[in-house]
Amino acid sequence: MRHSVKKLLPSVAVALTVTGLSLPAPARAQTYPIDCAILLCLSGGWPASVPCARARAEFIRRITPWPVEPPLQIWRCPMGASYESDRPSNNAGRIFEALYRPDNRRPLQSSPVYDLVPADWALQLVQDRADIDISGPEFNFVRSIRVFDVRYARQHESGRDGDCNRSATVVLGTYGTQGDFAWQRSSITALPEAHVGLERWGQNCPGIYHRSVFVDWRDYEGNYGFEQVNY
Repeated sequence: MRHSVKKLLPSVAVALTVTGLSLPAPARAQTYPIDCAILLCLSGGWPASVPCARARAEFIRRITPWPVEPPLQIWRCPMGASYESDRPSNNAGRIFEALYRPDNRRPLQSSPVYDLVPADWALQLVQDRADIDISGPEFNFVRSIRVFDVRYARQHESGRDGDCNRSATVVLGTYGTQGDFAWQRSSITALPEAHVGLERWGQNCPGIYHRSVFVDWRDYEGNYGFEQVNY
């Protein structure tokens, strides 16, 4: 029988203390990495709680320029732990294990990097990946996250000949099968409908100068969510 992340999350308080897994007391007392909280809270649709409020605040802080960081850094959430306890039989249960390690090993991670997109706009890996296999559908919510960095979008009418001049640089950050994060070139037309500030782009030639970072996602049940930071 397959267990869903949402069913494993009757409340974030239960999730973050892992009471249902009957872990040893030292494990329950250990603090959890913020990215493990982001992983859990995102999957559950950001339930109302103090841990999830803190996790969401960090999620948004990372897309607040500069630099723009991957909002979920799953490589900082160690999920390779193992416990002698009853637990779900699929990888969703490993999310809970990730909150508590039975030893002092540091999580697999890499230093924060924000590489400028190169001249050939080739897809560039900028981070590592999860330390377990997350290729199953229970982790689709990780791969649903998209980060649109509108570095600038300018539209204005030329004073001499009345032509409309438009220029923009947009890059898109996405997650791969194992939670690896990469940037690639994108465009204004690829921005989701929920993005605001460029609705008049391409209509006649109203003056526009816009910069923003827009992140959207779908939780475990497919519910849509987004945040936008203008700068």
